[in-house]
Amino acid sequence: MVTIKVKQIKSRIGAPKDQKRTLDTLGLRKINQVVEVEDTPSTRGMVQKLHHLVIVVD
Repeated sequence: MVTIKVKQIKSRIGAPKDQKRTLDTLGLRKINQVVEVEDTPSTRGMVQKLHHLVIVVD
């Protein structure tokens, strides 16, 4: 199982509801929080959708 680390870099305040739900699905609740998720196409799609709020940490 390959994983990636995703870090939230901006606030969810003012984001549309679907983006807030996507952050919840990834397990991100606070700025600078880092979560480790499985590297799947669906997860990559979520990260792409939130490209302005999160980054992938190596």
